[in-house]
Amino acid sequence: MSLTGKKVVIAGSRKLEEMSLLVEKQGGVPLIRSLQGTVFLAEKQVEPTLQKLVQEGCDVIIFTTGIGIETLIDISDKIGIKEQFLNLVKTVDVASRGYKSFAALKKLGVHLVAVDEDGTTDGLIRALQNYNFSGKKVAVQLHGDLAPRLIQFLEDHGATVQQILPYQHTLPKQETVELLCKELQDQEVDAVCFTTAIQVRSLFQYAREYNLNDLVVHAFQNHVLAVAVGKITAEALREEGINNYLSPDRERMGAMIMELAQFYKNKLI
Repeated sequence: MSLTGKKVVIAGSRKLEEMSLLVEKQGGVPLIRSLQGTVFLAEKQVEPTLQKLVQEGCDVIIFTTGIGIETLIDISDKIGIKEQFLNLVKTVDVASRGYKSFAALKKLGVHLVAVDEDGTTDGLIRALQNYNFSGKKVAVQLHGDLAPRLIQFLEDHGATVQQILPYQHTLPKQETVELLCKELQDQEVDAVCFTTAIQVRSLFQYAREYNLNDLVVHAFQNHVLAVAVGKITAEALREEGINNYLSPDRERMGAMIMELAQFYKNKLI
């Protein structure tokens, strides 16, 4: 079996039993180290932001998740400004990241001035490279996970940015992140499977806060394999300086475990 003797960390918070069973079937030892806190709908926090956006307007809106678009429409409906919000979305310049965002906006009949070609923030930045943001007011819908490179790009190009986060994350348990950092440092695990970008950011945020960043980066560069479920998660790893990672073509958790098993199988051949 391909994962025999391998200790595989699962950093997610969903489908833990299924993923653990897949690891075990390949002979590995699954270790649950959830790096993702609770996701919650920040409705009351977003309401005044939406009110301000509708009243004051903006020049550009950037959407990054399909569920975020739907949630903002629902919230605007509850507070009686749905018509004004949709009118704003349909009259300003709109850009989109991800196929779900693209599909949701197309369904609304929104014309897009920029769309990423690969589902990543880097792809969106490339698509916006020639847009003139000088003096423009830009609203950016995020999904709990901040996008510092996108915000920096916009501000560097002269935009005033307002971030809208309909969903937010609580931090993971400190003892969990602390334990994983120790395991990475002591070479006690072989691979870490990340299923969202927020898990990557949670680990490295803790590592920087406690002066462990160099140790964690060294672990991933030398003796621990980072595994990303898809493009957005892989992008988060690259932003943290981790370039030698594994990621499946099919962005599914099961495919990620099988890709990991195939990787070790190939090493045995």
